Amino acid sequence: MRGTIIKRSENSYRIKVSLGKDLTSGKYKAYFETVKGTKADSQRRLRELLTQLDKGIFIKPTKETLADYLNSWLKDYAKPNCAPRTFESYDMIVKLHLIPALGSISLLSLQPQDIQKYYAKALDSGRRDGRGGLSALTVRKHHRVLFEALRYGVKHEVIARNVAEAVDPPRAQVKEMQIWNAHEIERFLEKAKSTPYYALFHLNLFSGLRRSEILGLKWADMDFMFGQLSVNRALHQLKDGRYVFGAPKTAKGKRKVSLTPLSLEVMQEYYKEQKQLHDTLEIPFPDERLVFCHIEDGKPLRPNTITRAWTSIGEKAGLKHIRLHDCRHSHASLLLKQGVHPKIVSERLGHSSVQITLDTYSHVTPGLQAAAAKGFDEAFTSGYNDRRVPEVV
Repeated sequence: MRGTIIKRSENSYRIKVSLGKDLTSGKYKAYFETVKGTKADSQRRLRELLTQLDKGIFIKPTKETLADYLNSWLKDYAKPNCAPRTFESYDMIVKLHLIPALGSISLLSLQPQDIQKYYAKALDSGRRDGRGGLSALTVRKHHRVLFEALRYGVKHEVIARNVAEAVDPPRAQVKEMQIWNAHEIERFLEKAKSTPYYALFHLNLFSGLRRSEILGLKWADMDFMFGQLSVNRALHQLKDGRYVFGAPKTAKGKRKVSLTPLSLEVMQEYYKEQKQLHDTLEIPFPDERLVFCHIEDGKPLRPNTITRAWTSIGEKAGLKHIRLHDCRHSHASLLLKQGVHPKIVSERLGHSSVQITLDTYSHVTPGLQAAAAKGFDEAFTSGYNDRRVPEVV
């Protein structure tokens, strides 16, 4: 028989399920489980186990907790397969949030309602400093990490299903994008001229590169003859202070970006200044040297130092505060308002698809839609004006 039920004591039954013959040893295997309850409860559980066997989704229960599993997932999958900064983010979410909240639950006992309750609590009082709840966007990041971890478990037959699929993460509120117009950018750069970061911020605003891509540029990536640069890598600083080079954020992140005439002029002048300074100090100036670095030893600039300089210059210029990353948004918005095709903007920014560009800058596209509609109407108006009314004979 495939399954049997044996009464052990009052309201206690032992289920035995045949798992077939072991191909290696030739011995028959069986799974045993004790059910506390009535005989009907044990019969119901036996049917569940036999159904799982028939569907090929039976997994022998273990005492492994979600904490044990998540730690193994971080070690065996996340660390070898994720970029260092991404792994740091996953590690923080798992160890500071998911494990304290859900880690004691048995991996095979985890239910959608357990996760849903955690999300609700995290939104209400999830901050570790005790000052309220986490944002919906942050909780969605927690959901993504847990979802990926459990999906890995399904793939490797550690669990039968990904219970996170049955959970609805909170909807993140879309914040209004903060950008600078051309006049504000000019005011910022005028104030930045007296700082060591003028060329860096000018290139950032006029190219739309990410901070990590700017800091990862080498002189070998600059092509002054053709007026373009190549994005080949990104530079990140880990929490332990180490600098690591990695691939750009998306598959299309490796790209060539044409420099504007103004940007080309600024970068050529910056190159001459750097070359002269290195010659004066008798410091080597190879093409593999970072474009923006400490001149004495060529070590990278700290990303946080760049961000603080950005904020400080913006305040001195009397401008509304926007993040350093928002200069990328400013660049894209100005291009779109100038009528540049979204596909070109997408390639310039290194987005994985043009749809991301359209979704991100939907606040700009209504104006483009209106202009397109007007242009289409004008084509017909022009056609009507060209017609000649036939003479009546």
